[in-house]
Amino acid sequence: MADKNIDLSKHDIEVENIIRNPSPSRFYEEAVRHDPGSAIANNGALIVRSGDRTGRSPADKRVVETEDVKDDIWWGDINIPLDEHTFKINHQRAVDYLNTRERLYILDGFAGWDSDHQLKVRIIAERPYHALFMHNMLIRPTQEELDNFGEPDFVVYNAGKFPANKYTEGMTSDASVDVNFERKEMVILGTEYAGEMKKGIFTVMNYLMPKKDVLSMHCSANEGEDPEDVALFFGLSGTGKTTLSADSSRKLIGDDEHCWSDKGVFNIEGGCYAKTIDLSEEKEPEIYNAIRFGTVLENVGYDELTREVDYSDTSITVNTRASYPIEYISNAKIPCEGGHPRNIIFLTYDAFGVLPPVSKLTPEQAMYHYISGYTAKVAGTEVGVTEPKATFSACFGAAFLVWSPSKYAELLAEKMRDHNASAWLVNTGITGGPYGTGSRMDLKHTRSIIDAIHAGKLEEVNYEQDEVFEVRIPKSCPNVPADILNPRNTWDDKEAYDKQAQKLGKLFLENFEQYEDESSREIINAGPKVKAPSMK
Repeated sequence: MADKNIDLSKHDIEVENIIRNPSPSRFYEEAVRHDPGSAIANNGALIVRSGDRTGRSPADKRVVETEDVKDDIWWGDINIPLDEHTFKINHQRAVDYLNTRERLYILDGFAGWDSDHQLKVRIIAERPYHALFMHNMLIRPTQEELDNFGEPDFVVYNAGKFPANKYTEGMTSDASVDVNFERKEMVILGTEYAGEMKKGIFTVMNYLMPKKDVLSMHCSANEGEDPEDVALFFGLSGTGKTTLSADSSRKLIGDDEHCWSDKGVFNIEGGCYAKTIDLSEEKEPEIYNAIRFGTVLENVGYDELTREVDYSDTSITVNTRASYPIEYISNAKIPCEGGHPRNIIFLTYDAFGVLPPVSKLTPEQAMYHYISGYTAKVAGTEVGVTEPKATFSACFGAAFLVWSPSKYAELLAEKMRDHNASAWLVNTGITGGPYGTGSRMDLKHTRSIIDAIHAGKLEEVNYEQDEVFEVRIPKSCPNVPADILNPRNTWDDKEAYDKQAQKLGKLFLENFEQYEDESSREIINAGPKVKAPSMK
């Protein structure tokens, strides 16, 4: 029977069999009975399949262009506009489909640990896996909070099994993920990948928080023994954000999404969504040991007979994932809140081999590198020749921004100034030459650099200035060889290094051109200094 404590007519839902906020055990029962492809692993986790789509579909994300938000949104390839009429079509399509289901799952939870900035979220889903996933990823209310939950601030209609009509104006495929800030609703059609809900709520927070002068951030955060020793780690995939923030000597505030208010930092989420490809207890014990009863394992391979998980199995996707409550991490800080950050760490994998393993940034340089969001990937090997490819993602998470990147950068600079935070650029990529010639930064040296930042040791040393990027390079760092700190010293061919540095600097400048109109002269001038081409 429908839960009498919730008026579903306000959501246009008329299904009688509603299962609202059940325990993980009940979710398991529902999944095994009613969700084909679900299984219970021998480690206690629930194994599920996300259907044809095993990752997010950014090209199908839409933001409804209503009168109250149209002047706020950073429109373009990230935030593609959708008219209100088409949203209503998709909304009705989702509701009509959900109303044909035998049972639906309602999940209520909070986004944001700080009660002053908390968002009440309701998930309406057909698949028990989707509701359990968000039970893990949202902050779980107490029974008393559930009894007094009231009307949600935002509702997600997950009709992912039912396709969008690709002939509807504005649709690019049979999937559509639509966010309507005016109606406070999100509609999902044609994709069963659970990460769309997680990142959809992050997108909502990325819009709402800056309106309150709260900085929303795509980063991890941890805290030392001193409660005032909080660090933020920004970085794109492959830069070491999860690895370096997972420190047994420090408390984990969160691994992915945070806000910085006038009181300090708080996690948006109540759980973690970790990659599990080639996961091992030896390399990542915290994540490995978090996979147990209550964890959702998405698209992993397993032995049909023994139910033993095979983390190396990529037959479905390389994007295998685990979703679990944050308290499954032994050194998690509950509640997931901390003071004002002392250190801001930007992580980059520089395959060009020219950025220092660590450098200190001025506030203006911090804004420049934050807006740039640089890392590099290896494009591939062709008869033994490799060519690095620069990748820029504004604020280290462009896919989830709603306002212009300059809005977030200005908030970051303001909070850094107000709380005397230091900013660092840490290169976890290549040293001693470009990719193919040089070698990866030694992880133990990078960990020593991070330890030195936490301990304040790099505030006590002498510095030199990089000629192209003008960042300050420490001349010494505990437990790190001094000769690797200046990357030019690690190259046998100094002229080749200079050319490579100029090349990367030019790529930075070309990327930043799109942000110059909204950036101050001080920020623009904080970019690299590239020599004019020779007229010979």
